[in-house]
Amino acid sequence: MSLLRPMNRLVARAIFLFCLFPAVATAQGGPGPGPGPGPGGTTLTVFETDDFSGSGICATCHSRLTDEAGHNVSNDAHWRSTMMANAAKDPLWKAKISSEVARNPQVKSIIEDKCSRCHTGMARYQAKTDGTPPVEVLAPGGFLDPANSLHEAAMDGVACTLCHQVQPVGLGTPDSYTGKYVIDTETFPPDRLIFGPYDNQFGNPMRQSSGFNAVPGAQIQSSAHCGSCHTLYTPALDASGTYLDYEFPEQTTYLEWEHSQFARTCQDCHLPDAVGSVVISNRPPRLAARTPFGQHHFVGGNSFMVNMLKSNAATLGVTADAVHFDDTIFRTLFQLKQDTARVTVFDTDRGTDLLTVTVDVENLAGHKLPSGLPSRRAWLHLVVSKPGGAVVFESGRPLPEGGIEGNDAENPDPASLPYEPHYDDVITSWDQVQIYEPIMLTYEGGVTHTLLRAYSYVKDNRLLPAGFDKATAHDDFAVWGSAAGDPDFIGGSDRVVYEIPITGINGSLDVSVELLYQTVSNTFIDDLESTPTDLVADFMAMYNPTENQPVALAQDAQAVP
Repeated sequence: MSLLRPMNRLVARAIFLFCLFPAVATAQGGPGPGPGPGPGGTTLTVFETDDFSGSGICATCHSRLTDEAGHNVSNDAHWRSTMMANAAKDPLWKAKISSEVARNPQVKSIIEDKCSRCHTGMARYQAKTDGTPPVEVLAPGGFLDPANSLHEAAMDGVACTLCHQVQPVGLGTPDSYTGKYVIDTETFPPDRLIFGPYDNQFGNPMRQSSGFNAVPGAQIQSSAHCGSCHTLYTPALDASGTYLDYEFPEQTTYLEWEHSQFARTCQDCHLPDAVGSVVISNRPPRLAARTPFGQHHFVGGNSFMVNMLKSNAATLGVTADAVHFDDTIFRTLFQLKQDTARVTVFDTDRGTDLLTVTVDVENLAGHKLPSGLPSRRAWLHLVVSKPGGAVVFESGRPLPEGGIEGNDAENPDPASLPYEPHYDDVITSWDQVQIYEPIMLTYEGGVTHTLLRAYSYVKDNRLLPAGFDKATAHDDFAVWGSAAGDPDFIGGSDRVVYEIPITGINGSLDVSVELLYQTVSNTFIDDLESTPTDLVADFMAMYNPTENQPVALAQDAQAVP
């Protein structure tokens, strides 16, 4: 390692401490919808390695920002309560990685290295640059251990100097998938590049305070940039633990978007523009305002885990206050309920003995719904009732413990399938439920929730984004199971027909339908709990008191005379 590099770092650090440290910001408010977080939160992480700086250093200048409507759009205020900021503190991630290692100890190093690329990206990249393998996450002395020299870098999650240093190299290609983004490790401060969306950067203050040279980089606004971590392949093992020389497409959110005709980028939805222009730094004075300004909301579909972070803030060591989490939860639910899906009672046809109800479901997102970790599911809950409320028929009733009534995967009957099939014809019984989900199979053909045992999908009928062509989709993100041949299951929508016996039932009827969504299915949780690791036990202690009821993404109703 060059002596110039640490020397420049020391100089930059001295300038930072002398000039800027007293101004490390606490979180501030944010634009609607929602109340917006107020002052509070603990100081963000302040650290420096050769290649990265902590979010607290960036927050010194990139806080106390407002847009033209007067909304506080401070980066730190919005980011700190997101799953991005808490990627390494996420108790489900820690539990799942410990479970995978416990079940596949022979590939522990592969699991930890692969998972650390995105969840503890700065620590992992720095360790690789420094030549200090192996990458350890769980073991004493690993990244999660406060004694590790890179612990602070690890726990800062997906932070500023990780995303903004990604080079425009291989993005949107297999070379970059599974966290194989490229960071320049050869350029020393103060000439180390950090990318933003604007031309005519005024970079001297950043060079002096942090050692980074701000330059424009179009990749920071591209979906391909996000695709590095949101396209994940995991090694597939057989029952004996032997690597099958095959990478399983565990998460393909970017590829789903790329195969669609969705007109917006990831950033358009998940980093929405502020109102008008924003002065992007609180110093030096008299900086020109810039537009557009992407707010660092990073809102996804995971209000459940954000709520768990909020409820266990002290245990998990988060930097956000409850008000910040409330803001992120509000934004998450707002997006889920307003911008994610639409459900319509398209038609009803009442005969003497049979009521036929046709329901249309639309996916308004730019990727499959749900997307991401194969623990998520959505389903239709349809109720036919008499005006007084007496139920005549119900399919997809959510159960108090988080299950779905009628779901074959939760049915102890050995004659049932180990998963609920996709219904491509009609639904005629309460125990038939249209569940949109991925179901993984092992190499030997059994259903599994163990990611490293997954070899194929027996079912993937997650709702497709608009313009998604089933016929031309690559196997890695294709439709699997009977939905593949369902002519009503197409890019952007699905049509489901219910035939309900009503012999002897007189008077008008009310039909209501809702599309329900769950971040973590109870079957996924049950499987996870069966692995007795300390981190699984820690997660279950947080999970059990947390309500795992589904979110209603969309609803419709119709009266039938």
